[in-house]
Amino acid sequence: MGFFDKLRNKATMGKGHAKENLGRETRDPGLTAEGKTDRLRGGAKQVGERVKDAARDIRRSTK
Repeated sequence: MGFFDKLRNKATMGKGHAKENLGRETRDPGLTAEGKTDRLRGGAKQVGERVKDAARDIRRSTK
């Protein structure tokens, strides 16, 4: 399940970049802000996945 979560987070970040760029091109501040939000949300979730992976590695190494 972790791989698909990471993939979904990367897709969210990509979608955010696209929205942000489109908002800049069309001079739509709402779309730009929505893109930044998506990008940051995906990045934050990626950090959470990395923390989970690190915790799992620590548990495996202490056994």
